[in-house]
Amino acid sequence: MMVRIGVFICHCGHNIASVVDVEEVVEYAKTLPWVAHAGHNLYSCSEEGLGSIKRSITENKLDRVVVAACTPRTHEPLFRRACEQAGINKYLFEFVNIREHCSWIHAKEPKEATEKAKKLVAMGVAKAALLKPQTESEAGVIPTAVVIGGGISGLVAAASLVEQGIETHLVEQTGRLGGLLCDITTIGPEGRDARTLVKDVVQRLEASPKAHIHRKARVSDVKGFIGSFEVTIEGCDGPTKVPAGAIIVATGTREFVPTGEYGFGKHPQVITQLELERKLARGEKPKRVVFITCVGSRQPGREYCSRVCCNVTLKNALALSKASPDSRIRIIHRDIMSSGSAAEKLYKETSDSGVRFLRYGLERPPEVVSDGDRVNVIVYDETLDEVVSLDADLVVLAVPMLPPDDSEVTGKLLKVPRDKFGFFLEAHVKLRPVEFSTDGVFICGSARWPVNARECIWQGMAAAAKASIPIKEGKVVIQAITAEVDPEKCAACGNCVLACPYEAIEIVDQDGNRAAKVNEAQCKGCGTCVAACHNDAVSQKGFTSGQLGAMIDALVKASLEGSR
Repeated sequence: MMVRIGVFICHCGHNIASVVDVEEVVEYAKTLPWVAHAGHNLYSCSEEGLGSIKRSITENKLDRVVVAACTPRTHEPLFRRACEQAGINKYLFEFVNIREHCSWIHAKEPKEATEKAKKLVAMGVAKAALLKPQTESEAGVIPTAVVIGGGISGLVAAASLVEQGIETHLVEQTGRLGGLLCDITTIGPEGRDARTLVKDVVQRLEASPKAHIHRKARVSDVKGFIGSFEVTIEGCDGPTKVPAGAIIVATGTREFVPTGEYGFGKHPQVITQLELERKLARGEKPKRVVFITCVGSRQPGREYCSRVCCNVTLKNALALSKASPDSRIRIIHRDIMSSGSAAEKLYKETSDSGVRFLRYGLERPPEVVSDGDRVNVIVYDETLDEVVSLDADLVVLAVPMLPPDDSEVTGKLLKVPRDKFGFFLEAHVKLRPVEFSTDGVFICGSARWPVNARECIWQGMAAAAKASIPIKEGKVVIQAITAEVDPEKCAACGNCVLACPYEAIEIVDQDGNRAAKVNEAQCKGCGTCVAACHNDAVSQKGFTSGQLGAMIDALVKASLEGSR
């Protein structure tokens, strides 16, 4: 086999080079079979570094490339594109991670880290020698979108889509559009009217002939893949099957019900923020109000900070203070979590208005005692180092936001992950925001984590923008790294069908024989089916048994040489 492999070791500034002896690894790479060129760059991902790789490919007539650097999750597409620009099929590229897998975890063992880097490079070269060029295919896209959830984020996403001329189906479980904003008076430090905002977006949506709003409906089934989904919507008139090219999840959030906490459910004077919002909307102006933050959050079982609670507390405390100058408003908090310049300004304005802050610890929480039509709040103030008693007309509990009740069902329907608290997980918060790992499915609003109304709007617009890309282009590129089945070996046992998390495999009749068949458009190349097959009938492009065996052989050989 005549192949010419180029190996490029990256310093990654000091991230790799401060631990791994890069030049020693380069010299080692030159001794490996099939290596026609080996070099190193300070930053291989820089314009200069990529240019150097492309020049080396041309000058040395390379037909395979191995880059040993950071993580393929962020940089593999960059290097593959460089290979293509230099005339090499991008699937003849192998990425070796010597940062996360080597220098970072062996920072205090430079000698051992260098030896490990050599072994990793040897394995990468062995695999690269057996790589085969792959061809990507294209699939058409249905020019329709489905938005699940009619809160402000879903409304904005749907309105953005229809205004681009994209037919959009909005599915809302209740008969009311707007979600939690319908129960809120104002949003943000600027005090924008929440219901007017919802009304404006709904009017934009209803004015478009491209919009189809399904109230009191739910998504009961989802089949297919990016560009070609079939979404079953269960409404008052029965099920409707909607073909769609993209799906946006905007199922929102719900308020934690603090039953038993601080007398909630027992004393009518103890309420939540949403109940206070409703009172404010009715024009009520209680004068003696005590807010207690972090009720049900930042504690065992629900360790997360809900992000929006403190800002809502500040906003409502300021509104009460302005409504009644002689009011006595107190905020009992563990910490005021108000990040950002606007929130900091709100905190200062609230403090300047006469609202007073008392800090408590989780080990000594406040105690609420009923006193007829009023309640007393007894709290140990950590700042004053003494116990304080506060009488109040109302005690308002700032509780966390929870994922919707049906998030588990929705996650299973769409094959998208959730975190341990039940919120949906983006593919990558920085690199692929508002995207799921499942192509063609997007996420926005508080279904992914509690966010304020402004962030809900931004994310709704972002999700709509991303969902519109494949629809506007009319096609999607299907990745080449997928599983493939040898029908001669397949026993049609169905193990691979059961193992596939993306439902990309089915048993079909092929020339009179039953065998598994992979839908390449739906396959994510995870390799689960390969491991599940008892007959070695399933293989994965780019990760064949021969390639993996060659990597193991290279590791053994490098280890034996290193022990001499």
